[in-house]
Amino acid sequence: MRRRTLLLGMSAATAGGLAVKAGVASAAERTVLSSTKNSTLAARAVTPYVPEPGQAPGPVRTVARHDYSFARDGRALPTRVWYPVGPVPYPVVLFNHGLHSQPDDYASLLVSWALSGLIVAAPRYPHTALGTSRFNAYDLVNQPQDASEVLSRIVERNTARGPLRGRVDTARLAAAGHSGGGITTAGLFSAHRDERLRAGILIAGTDFLGTPFTGPAAALLLVHGRRDTTVRYAAARTVFEAVPWSRAMLSVTEGGHQIDAAAFPAVSATTAAFLRWSLYGGTPSLATAAAQGSVATLGDELALRAGSTSYGV
Repeated sequence: MRRRTLLLGMSAATAGGLAVKAGVASAAERTVLSSTKNSTLAARAVTPYVPEPGQAPGPVRTVARHDYSFARDGRALPTRVWYPVGPVPYPVVLFNHGLHSQPDDYASLLVSWALSGLIVAAPRYPHTALGTSRFNAYDLVNQPQDASEVLSRIVERNTARGPLRGRVDTARLAAAGHSGGGITTAGLFSAHRDERLRAGILIAGTDFLGTPFTGPAAALLLVHGRRDTTVRYAAARTVFEAVPWSRAMLSVTEGGHQIDAAAFPAVSATTAAFLRWSLYGGTPSLATAAAQGSVATLGDELALRAGSTSYGV
């Protein structure tokens, strides 16, 4: 029987966890995992992110899937893409998997985003994915650059022959990730800032090498279980308070490192609502989505004025 989808309750011991084997690693490599217990980032006031207004595509009934064989400097980056079947261009969300996991483990969440009107591109990383012959958790330090390469290749597909031709809204791009993939996503807004990105989602993630967020204003959403013992909730709170732009945090009351079936509707709906607002504007109304099942609380600082701080969740 096929193993269960990660976001529906797989144990962190078998997928998405951050345990590593002893071995030789540089100081920088070891630092990439040090913030799972405590983050050293300093709290910062908000510079508002203002989405570029646009007409968001509506939900679709059908999602298709296509696999690409990308690479960067000899690093194989096979990428699975879920995309809406519809007549208009769709924005792109690049999704980064956690350690010991793979894109398909997150299919329930990623398909839900595609159904809401988003192209989701999920690369499989060469040294952190489930089943790799040369697993190395410290290879997370290389993944933000891998992610930017994959994003570039997806954008190029808008004018190339293939299923994404004419389907990509190349100006509306976001990134998301779980656990080690959340750390990778943080890197895209800090040490390896990809200025094309308008929004990011860190699920059970923390900072990247203790590097402050930088670059043009964007919007960030953190999703974290209060009972997470792999990446501590306190570390995620510190990261949230260090985001210098419009920000929100969904705290799953009884949640651990994985998102279980009870929390899935709230997580799916809140993340989709966040992406819709951050990519197309309007009113950042996440509260109704976050309230599903009464399993989480929402700290919404997406509409704070410049210089504001408000840390209550």
